[in-house]
Amino acid sequence: MAKTPVADIAPTRAELRALIQQHGAELSSQLQAHHRSIFPPEAEKSIRHFSPAEAASLIGIHEGYLRQVAAEGKGISPTVKNGRRSYSVDAIQEIRKHLDQGARGSRRYLPHRAAGEHLQVISVMNFKGGSGKTTTSAHLAQYLALHGYRVLAIDLDPQASLSALFGHQPELHVGENETLYGAIRYDERQRPIAEIVRATYIPDLHIIPGNLELMEFEHDTPRALMRRAPGDTLFFARIGQAIAQAQNLYDVVVIDCPPQLGYLTLSALTAATAVLITIHPQMLDVMSMGQFLQMTGDLLDEVSRAGASTSYDWLKYLVTRFEPGDGPQNQMVAFLRSIFGDHVLIHPMLKSTAISDAGLTNQTIFEVERNQFTRATYDRAMESVNNVNAEIEGLIRQAWGRAA
Repeated sequence: MAKTPVADIAPTRAELRALIQQHGAELSSQLQAHHRSIFPPEAEKSIRHFSPAEAASLIGIHEGYLRQVAAEGKGISPTVKNGRRSYSVDAIQEIRKHLDQGARGSRRYLPHRAAGEHLQVISVMNFKGGSGKTTTSAHLAQYLALHGYRVLAIDLDPQASLSALFGHQPELHVGENETLYGAIRYDERQRPIAEIVRATYIPDLHIIPGNLELMEFEHDTPRALMRRAPGDTLFFARIGQAIAQAQNLYDVVVIDCPPQLGYLTLSALTAATAVLITIHPQMLDVMSMGQFLQMTGDLLDEVSRAGASTSYDWLKYLVTRFEPGDGPQNQMVAFLRSIFGDHVLIHPMLKSTAISDAGLTNQTIFEVERNQFTRATYDRAMESVNNVNAEIEGLIRQAWGRAA
C-alpha cells in the first residue's frame, strides 16, 4: 500500500491557528453554557447558612453564649427551617458588631487593624500550575472575612479562576478596564482602584476580578520603560501604588498571582508584605520550584537596584494536595522541611474530594453544604482548611504585634 506523503497529512500553520481558535471558541461557549446552567443570568451567587456551632466558632464565642445573644433580641435572630436554626453571614456579622460594641478590655470581635498596624498584602504564587494556588487564595480570603477581617481579593491571573470562584465569569461579567489593569495602566484611561472593586456575597470581602486584559500590562511595560519620563511610576511600584489608594478600607489584601514570572508578578511581589508559595510535594514540581525561586531572586535583585522595596514580614511554603498515606510525598515534605525549616507551614492542605468536587460548581468548601458529602470527608477537608488558614492568621497577627 502506498504511503500518504507526510506533507499531505501534516497541518499547515494556518490550519493549526484556525483549529486552536475554533477549539478556544467552542470551549468558551460550553463553559458559558455550563455557568448559565449552574447560575442562571438572573441568579446571584450566595453562601450557605451556618449552624449555631459553626457561627459561634467563627465569632469566637461558645454556642451557649450565642443562644443568649440571639434570645436577647437586638434585631439578631437565627433562621429556622425544618426546626433547625442557622445563621446567615450577614447575621453573623451583625452579632459580631453587637458584641464588639460591648467588649471590654482587649477583647475584640471585629479584629480590624488598629493605628500603627500596617496593611497586610499577601501574594500567593507558584510558577507551576496545579499547585492549588487559586484554591488557596480563595479559601484564605473567605476564611479571614468570615472571621471578621476586612479583605480585598485581587485576581491577577489572566486565566481568572479566582474570579470564577466568586461568581464573576471573565467572558461574561468582566468588561474592558474592569480588572486591576485599569488601575495600573500607563495611559490616560487609568482609573482609581475604588471604581473597579466589587462587593461579594460575604460582608467585608471585596474582589477585583481578572481576565485576559491583564496581559496588556506585560505588553505595555516594555514600551513604557523605553519612553519613561521623569516622575513616572515604574512597573514594580504600580500595584502597591494602586492598593495604597484603598489601604484604609482593608486589613488584608490577598493577591492570586499569575503562574509565570512577568511584570505583574514582580509588581505583586514588590507590593507584598508577605509571600505564600504553594507547592505540590512531587519531584517534578519541586524541581520546577527550584528554578522558579532562583529566577525570582535574580529578578528581585534587579528591581531592588532600581529602588523597589523587597522586605517582608514573612515568607512561607504551603504544601498542597497532600496525601498523608503517600510515602514518597511524606519523604518530599521531610526533604522540604530539612531545607526550608520553619518557612514551611506546619499544616499542609490535604488532598480532598470535597474541595475538588466543590470546585466543579465554582464553590469553596465554605460554600457547599455538608450533606453533599460523607460526614468524614467534609469534616476532614474543613479541618485541613481551617488549620492552614488559622496558622496564616497567626502570622498576620504576629506581624501586627498581637498575640497569635
